[in-house]
Amino acid sequence: MTSNGVSSYSSRTTRSLTPGIFAPIPLFFVQGVRTSVYLRSIELHVVRLAGAGVRPLLAGTMGEGIHLTHGERTTLVRSARNALDGAGFSHIPIIVGTGSGSTRETIVLCEEVAAAGADAVIVIPPGYFAGVLSSHRRALKAFYVEVAERCPVPVLIYNYPGASAGIDLDSDLVVDLATSCPNLSGIKLTCGSVGKLTRIAAAVADPAFDKLYPRKNPNAPFLVLGGYADFLTSSAFAHGHGAITGLANIAPHALVKLFELSEAAATRDPSRLPEAQQLQGIIARADFTIAKASISGTKFLTERLFGYGGLPRKPLPPIDPEDAERLWKHPHVQELLKTELEFSDEQPL
Repeated sequence: MTSNGVSSYSSRTTRSLTPGIFAPIPLFFVQGVRTSVYLRSIELHVVRLAGAGVRPLLAGTMGEGIHLTHGERTTLVRSARNALDGAGFSHIPIIVGTGSGSTRETIVLCEEVAAAGADAVIVIPPGYFAGVLSSHRRALKAFYVEVAERCPVPVLIYNYPGASAGIDLDSDLVVDLATSCPNLSGIKLTCGSVGKLTRIAAAVADPAFDKLYPRKNPNAPFLVLGGYADFLTSSAFAHGHGAITGLANIAPHALVKLFELSEAAATRDPSRLPEAQQLQGIIARADFTIAKASISGTKFLTERLFGYGGLPRKPLPPIDPEDAERLWKHPHVQELLKTELEFSDEQPL
């Protein structure tokens, strides 16, 4: 028996969660229709990204998870899994957003998507009652403890104050959760705090962590992931594990290249640092510009680049046509797209 009950673990084996780049997949609709999910576009997109080395996250913020019915969510998972398997990417894991307004529904969603083929879930704090929860650490911890204990697959924490009514988990609470819950297997930090990432990653990187607090699933170590692409290089030097970033929908090869360069510079070849820094600048500028256009801007860009995108589900507004053209022509965007073309046929480091 281990110190945190790992020997009692009986959940199914999942595909390995490893450091790298993950993309929150947008929710594509039938052209001109904001109610009918276009599964074929989602299937094409996850396979396209997998070919570049990017793993999918379904039903997250970019994927308008809050707008999905239970049935739509599980259908997305099954479709993506079938598409990846059919294209020779059966080893690629799928993460699915299951955060909800209550502990009960969150657990139900976890069970449903696990049965549909999800390899892990990512859970945002329930923000409707943020006035109570944001200052109630015991309640926030209890939420994640119960979800992690009852979820049949590994659970990642999703720290995004902008989508959870300001709830912002601090590094002390996250480390406490990591050491208390063996089925927690990472965190996405869309708070943008490099300091928080550094503190959490330092705790996880400590050689004693894995010995004292092993994960229930050995294929799912605790990953510390940024929510943006603008500090990937810094993250690598702070023992971070990559990012879950919407920008990977637009430039997957460039993001994977930056991750590889940053890891190489931090762990085995310091001479790669200048190359990583140069690419990080291009990606950071594009990330800043495209993120301001939000979900509708990213979907406009995928439409322009790949032929699928569509409108967001109501009440989210579509991007204004003039704003869309300005986004497309923006020098930061064009610089990124040129860079993506340069890396699209390169072999990994």
